[in-house]
Amino acid sequence: MTSITLYGHPESGHSYKVKLMLDVAKVDYTYRQVDILVDRDARPEPFRTLSLARFGEVPLLTLDGAHYVQSNAILIELADALGLFGGSGRRGTVTCKEWLLWEANKIGLSLPHLRLARNYFPDDYPPGAVQWLASRFQEDVGRLDKELRDGRRYILDDELSIADFSLAGYLFWSNQAQVELPETVIAWLGRIASLDGWQSPYACLSQQPGYETFGLVKDEFDPRRIAP
Repeated sequence: MTSITLYGHPESGHSYKVKLMLDVAKVDYTYRQVDILVDRDARPEPFRTLSLARFGEVPLLTLDGAHYVQSNAILIELADALGLFGGSGRRGTVTCKEWLLWEANKIGLSLPHLRLARNYFPDDYPPGAVQWLASRFQEDVGRLDKELRDGRRYILDDELSIADFSLAGYLFWSNQAQVELPETVIAWLGRIASLDGWQSPYACLSQQPGYETFGLVKDEFDPRRIAP
């Protein structure tokens, strides 16, 4: 029997990618919320030692005694271990990995920083940085829009995969980054939000009811509120 423990935090879209996959997969696992707002050396054990041995970040996953970090690497490992959402055949597996690598350098770079700059720590970003990030995001989400215009249900056509979980992770916080999403992307997010087991990021990642972010915008983007 596979033993899984996930360490995450309600403000981490990277944690959300992984936990959402586990929830939709309906596998048994343990979730432990870590306070990432305290100094890394003050975080609870065993997370502190395990995380500092790698990059000191959430998410961190333990799987049958082995430890994994970086959300997209974790998604790949879980897909392989569980035999779920990894793509059909060799071509599907490779396509999933292509999208995860693309996400890490595109939407996974621009959108989290835009969210931090516009909703949390505007003084931490130098002049011109926010404009550059916004430009990058528009180009990145435009690429995703182009892919979805053919009417496919998910990134791998009708097959739900780790590519969907990875790409969607931070897009449910697009309102906090003050960016608009194309209709195709909103519709695709709506299909993900209709999955059995889906929860919005804060509901998914918080172990205490009524969690409230310290950011300026408190709610999340709900694609189901957008008229088709």
